Amino acid sequence: MTLPAGRDRYLDVLRAVAIIRVVVFHMFSVGWLSYAFPAMGVMFALGGSLMASSLQRSTAPAVTSRIRRLLPALWVLAAFLVPVMLWHGWTTADPNGRDLRLLVFWLVPLADPPGSAWAGDATVVLWYLVTYLWLVLLSPLAWRLFRRLPLVATALPLAALAATQLAPGHAGLDLLGSRAAAVVLDVATFGACWMVGFAHRTGALRRLHPALVAVLAGGCMAAGAGWAVTHPAEDGSGNLNDIPLAQGLYSLGFAMLLLRAAPAMRWLPRFRLLDSAVSVLNARAVTIYLWHNIAIALCFGVGDLLRVWQLGSWTQLGYFSVALVLLCVPVLVLGPVEDLAARRRPTLLPTQRAAASDRVPVEATVAARGAG
Repeated sequence: MTLPAGRDRYLDVLRAVAIIRVVVFHMFSVGWLSYAFPAMGVMFALGGSLMASSLQRSTAPAVTSRIRRLLPALWVLAAFLVPVMLWHGWTTADPNGRDLRLLVFWLVPLADPPGSAWAGDATVVLWYLVTYLWLVLLSPLAWRLFRRLPLVATALPLAALAATQLAPGHAGLDLLGSRAAAVVLDVATFGACWMVGFAHRTGALRRLHPALVAVLAGGCMAAGAGWAVTHPAEDGSGNLNDIPLAQGLYSLGFAMLLLRAAPAMRWLPRFRLLDSAVSVLNARAVTIYLWHNIAIALCFGVGDLLRVWQLGSWTQLGYFSVALVLLCVPVLVLGPVEDLAARRRPTLLPTQRAAASDRVPVEATVAARGAG
């Protein structure tokens, strides 16, 4: 049975938790968080479910609408960051190099957009948009394969991932060049999570017995954790984010468990503040993701001016609080771009009620979308 199209507040809650986890991880760099909640795998699983919902209605609009929602927020970041990098001396002498031809990836991120080493905190997160865009573009083909051979479609990314990691010296990836290799590796790492999203939306996951899902998911998570222990990252850590095969397996199992559970969220509207927070985090997810690392990078300098270091054992939380306040600036000022991209009436704090009811007619958005 296919799940009905519409707003699923459980998915909204999962995305909100994933966004919070990403921000917390980048602030505190706590490796165990990658096991407690593999946020990126969950986000790709949610993306796959929503993409399947759109593909059930039509193919081309499903792809174009996802791209339309993704790119404007990136363009806003590019309009700010690229001039700042150039002003700061981003030249061909930079360790990352400056090739003007690669600036096209700031418009259409088919590969990692180029950036200076100085702006690494801002550009390091862009791989997610690249991977998401490729999974969207590949979705029509993946959808047809999934409808015919769901197990094959889900296993194919994992097989490709295993091939890249088990080949001597990752020889296959070395032939592609660094940017292309990064795209292939990331798509292979999270492609199975995207397919689990398909399985969730079509009801295939729910048709499986809970015990079977628990066994399959537990096996994937155990295999991923085991690979991380026996094949640690170059720095010796077991952080899943630095071990692709472990990340792919563990995230797949974790996403299966979350999406199979799918509890009703009828209780959420009773807690209006929490309900509104979930709505805001979802409506501003791309803006928060793109700008949170910049806020974290700036919070230490701003925090020093505010003498946050005097807080003693609370110093870290003090700097984190400064980062959250700094993050509110792009969320409030630039966040409405996401509303325009989604054809909603722009608002500072998009609650669920606003997102559901304040839609702008298509005719009224033409000029606005042309500017975004």
